[in-house]
Amino acid sequence: MRFVDEAVITVRAGKGGRGCVSFRREKFVPRGGPDGGDGGDGGSVLVRASSRLHSLYDFRLKRLYEAENGRPGEGSQCCGRKGEDLVLDLPVGTQVYALEKGRRGVLLCDLDREGDMAVVVRGGRGGKGNEHFKSSTLRAPRFAQPGEPGEERTLGLELKILADCGLLGLPNAGKSTFISRISAARPKIAAYPFTTLEPNLGVLLEENDPSRRMVIADIPGLVEGAHSGCGLGHRFLRHVERTRFLVHLLSFSDLSPEDPFAGFALVNAELALFNPELARRRQIEVITKTDLADADVLAALRLRARAEGRQVHFISALRGEGLEPLLAEMWRLQEELAQAVPLTSFEGALSAIGRQSQA
Repeated sequence: MRFVDEAVITVRAGKGGRGCVSFRREKFVPRGGPDGGDGGDGGSVLVRASSRLHSLYDFRLKRLYEAENGRPGEGSQCCGRKGEDLVLDLPVGTQVYALEKGRRGVLLCDLDREGDMAVVVRGGRGGKGNEHFKSSTLRAPRFAQPGEPGEERTLGLELKILADCGLLGLPNAGKSTFISRISAARPKIAAYPFTTLEPNLGVLLEENDPSRRMVIADIPGLVEGAHSGCGLGHRFLRHVERTRFLVHLLSFSDLSPEDPFAGFALVNAELALFNPELARRRQIEVITKTDLADADVLAALRLRARAEGRQVHFISALRGEGLEPLLAEMWRLQEELAQAVPLTSFEGALSAIGRQSQA
């Protein structure tokens, strides 16, 4: 199934049932009073976070969702049945916005935990039957209330991936090769920029403790101006917001002799402009594709990184070189940050990936 992280839908709550106009008609009661029952309330539309889903693809195919209308009231003071609520299951990590004139409005809910629920539109109230309108001066009311219409809204759905670690960097930095090397994820890999156009998730298992897992998100490459939308920057950057820490990859082929680590600064500047909090997110800096470099050049780069106070890892995912120290640092950082970000926020992502890998 294609990964889709945005959708626009319309939700319509049920209309309330009309009240009943009825009078008692019993033997030996020639002038029975009113006994019309109330109409039932219309059903509401709710959204619920479900780990069974990992994409908003289905909501691109169907755009209108309606709850059931309330049933009308009946005689003998019988009230109409309430319309059934409609519950829409959304992937864990989905934010639901009210759209106003095609633009994002109020954030209605943020479904960042499995089972979270919220009402997005409420059903209309059922009308009162004519028994409610009798009085000493009006003994036989021949009217009742109509049901109220249900609420209707256009919603914007945005999915933000939940992951322990986010891989980011310039296009063609080797992120997909790296995640395919350390996990069972199999993203598209090719020698040209923007091979990855959709985020990919992988699960890393610790060798000594298979019950310990790390969810890794491969974020498509970022370019200068990504914070303003260049290169689909907005769509890619929002997936970084819900990661505990970042692994920042820079290809050896993108290094310049004058300032070899400028690529790190470029992407970090885009993070800060998009969301200042992202610039403060813990990072592990990695130079990839070291199989393209001579030993002397690598030695000079290590010396320069040490002189600048940078802790940079040098790896070749193609040859499997330098991966063990990097993975050890990732496990250490995950353990350090585990208490800062509750694990329950990531349970939905873990469950969804587990089912996806079994399919």
